[in-house]
Amino acid sequence: MEWIENLTNATHADVDMALLCFPLEPDSCTRKPRFFVIRVAMYILMLPTVLMTVFGNLLVIITISHFKQLHSPTNFIILSLAIVDCLLGSMIMPFSMVRWVEGCWFLGEIFCKIHSSLDMTLSIVSILHLCLVSIDRYMAITDPLGYKMKVTNDTVIVGIAVIWLFSFSFSFGVVLSNINLQGLEDLLMLSSCFGNCALIFNKQWGVIASLVAFFIPGTIMSCLYLKIFHVARKQAKVMAEMSTIGKSDTKNHSSEQRERKAAKTLGIVMGIFLLCWLPFFTATIADPFLDFSTPIDVFDALVWFGYLNSTCNPLIYGFFYPRFQRAFKIIIYKYVFHINNMNLTL
Repeated sequence: MEWIENLTNATHADVDMALLCFPLEPDSCTRKPRFFVIRVAMYILMLPTVLMTVFGNLLVIITISHFKQLHSPTNFIILSLAIVDCLLGSMIMPFSMVRWVEGCWFLGEIFCKIHSSLDMTLSIVSILHLCLVSIDRYMAITDPLGYKMKVTNDTVIVGIAVIWLFSFSFSFGVVLSNINLQGLEDLLMLSSCFGNCALIFNKQWGVIASLVAFFIPGTIMSCLYLKIFHVARKQAKVMAEMSTIGKSDTKNHSSEQRERKAAKTLGIVMGIFLLCWLPFFTATIADPFLDFSTPIDVFDALVWFGYLNSTCNPLIYGFFYPRFQRAFKIIIYKYVFHINNMNLTL
């Protein structure tokens, strides 16, 4: 009977070891107790999202780079945004996927810091790009004559560079300095284990980071787009009246129609961004005041809901922006199916 008891104890020990992220480490975190079928299902759902994010945004990057007709200030902002989304899909999402499914971080503390900093950087860069787009569209709609003189490719490139520099400095500065963890020493002592990689904020920095990364730029964008749609409506009424009395300039009319359509399309992009990231940033502010009671799985789900924004952007361009539709078709026909369709032009 003793050998049976020893065998049972050994079996239990093996099971306990299998539930550890690092079985040979005495302070290892435990894995998420998920059924194998659930883990497989999660990978099946998330892997296509990662691939769509990478290749969809890669298509936008290739399209804008390939066609000189698309080399406009607005499209350079969209190009930079697509680069951000592509980086997010290739450098952040795969590692976040494994961490969520397995409940473990296998790449060490240093890479955890780099991953968290980059994740935060790309999130801030994304919304600041959309804020830049809203400013660009506001100027194009409200001051079309002055827009071409004030907004050039060079000024847009400088604006993009400032956004990247600010986002990189802010994110890496916060994460590497651990200023977001001040006052949470007791909580960290209780939850600290080998194989954990979670970016958490104290009350002060939860509010500051959310305001800087989301709420302030989101409010600016919302106000600008409301103004844009108001002005576009007034312009549409004026053009309709001029058309009625036969004084409409066809060229100006079609140009303003394109501007309004572009503003509407980019407004949809902004709306989806706000919808995707609002739950996460709301939870980021609220969680420290609720004694960090939000379950980890809920937080990870909110993060991935935010990541979906990067997946959606190329689809929005393809469905709502005719020039991108035609450019996508040309690129796919020529380089994927090796068909030179001369009937398709931008």
